Amino acid sequence: MTVLEVICSLIGWFCLYLVFCWTFSQRGPEWNCRLVTFTHGVLIVLLTAYVVFVDGPWPFTHAGTENTELQTLALAVCLGYFFFDLGWCVCHRTEGAVMMAHHAASILGILLALSMGVSGCETCGVIFGSEITNPLLQTRWFIRQLGLYDSLLGDAVDLLFILLFAFVRVGVGTVMFYCELTSSRTSLIMKLGGVVMYGLAWVFMVDIARFGYKKSRAKYKKWKENHKCKEKSAGVVKHQS
Repeated sequence: MTVLEVICSLIGWFCLYLVFCWTFSQRGPEWNCRLVTFTHGVLIVLLTAYVVFVDGPWPFTHAGTENTELQTLALAVCLGYFFFDLGWCVCHRTEGAVMMAHHAASILGILLALSMGVSGCETCGVIFGSEITNPLLQTRWFIRQLGLYDSLLGDAVDLLFILLFAFVRVGVGTVMFYCELTSSRTSLIMKLGGVVMYGLAWVFMVDIARFGYKKSRAKYKKWKENHKCKEKSAGVVKHQS
């Protein structure tokens, strides 16, 4: 039954990609693939949020427990998407080694949780934390393509993405990682998977921090230059008057 759910999920995401390709035929394949990614990000965040915060159990206290039906469904939907996205990335060669490693680790972790029938609650928690920033990441790419990135909208999206990534994926993720490592119910292989995912989160965090620093520095330099130009203009007007 779980295998069937994963296959249906894979077919569903691929069909959605074809619908986007037909609807936005003037756009390139990456545009349509990112639309699928954005849709998956919103859907899986809502689904795993319900699993974690409403349906339960709480992943910080019940790591390693038996999977519920809703957890299994959420994992199957997510796994089908990752199979689709990994296949697309391999065919189009758009991602680097770090992102491909993230995809492979995510697929392996979900496969383990589904095959063993345990650790679904913390796996859903990790998916929620990992995917909550994804819609913002895709929004950033879309506004760049539309020429709207160098604006207040672009700055707001970048700032929200950085803050959300740091707070959820690194901050809350550290607590989740600790709970998983100290849980007596969690298997060793799932703990090793947690180490890999946590390490990748920090690799991304370092890259994001560098990006944030460079952008902030460039913004400050531009503001300083504009301020000097205004002062010179004001001085010229004052001198002429």
